[in-house]
Amino acid sequence: MRCPPWIVAFALPWLAGAQAPSGDAILARVDANIGSDNKVTLARMVVEGRGVTRTVESRSWVRGMSESFTEYLAPPRDRGTKMLKLGDQLWTYFPESDRTIRISGHMLRQSVMGSDLSYEDLMEDPRLTALYTARIAGEEAHRDRPCWVLELTARKPGIAYQSRRMWIDKARDVALREDRYAKGGKLLKTTDVLEIERIGTRWVAKTVVFKDVLKSGQGTRFELVSIEFDATIPEHVFSKAMLRK
Repeated sequence: MRCPPWIVAFALPWLAGAQAPSGDAILARVDANIGSDNKVTLARMVVEGRGVTRTVESRSWVRGMSESFTEYLAPPRDRGTKMLKLGDQLWTYFPESDRTIRISGHMLRQSVMGSDLSYEDLMEDPRLTALYTARIAGEEAHRDRPCWVLELTARKPGIAYQSRRMWIDKARDVALREDRYAKGGKLLKTTDVLEIERIGTRWVAKTVVFKDVLKSGQGTRFELVSIEFDATIPEHVFSKAMLRK
């Protein structure tokens, strides 16, 4: 039976709204996909510089959105280096000098282990909705996947990247590509996801290339070797005493 014209006229705007969620709603789904109370990860960073490639391996324990502890396992010269994040404070322990240094101010912009990631990147709240508002800038395919293109604007000054442009996989709620900008609009860093894996109910970026466009080299390839969501982590892991153990 053919629908009366008035029903079609009424339904079309509702259907259009259902098919195009707001930018903030899409960003909230991205947060929900990767968010976890506790997780333990084993990761590898392959840093590709001028004719030199080095691999850094680490294990991290993360609790909530503001606490993490990382221990570097390789290469030998970096083994035993540890980092502790508690809220907006970050400490690094260097075994060769047996010193613990608090990383703050301009030091947060420095490279971590010679990679394209900074301490500031590691300090950032993983909940993007806490840092940015988002709007849909368009729809585009990336690596043959239909994506929402989001433009993110910082909610307050002082955030490392004042704006971002993200390509969000429509079906999997995960960012496949990202451009990060300074306040004046200058491009600072890019990320490109090369591999995604389904782990339980989540889609997780397994291999990502980070590129600091202000540096030479081919970028840093981040490889997630393993991840355990909702892990049981002892309380003592997130203490300054663990830095020297």
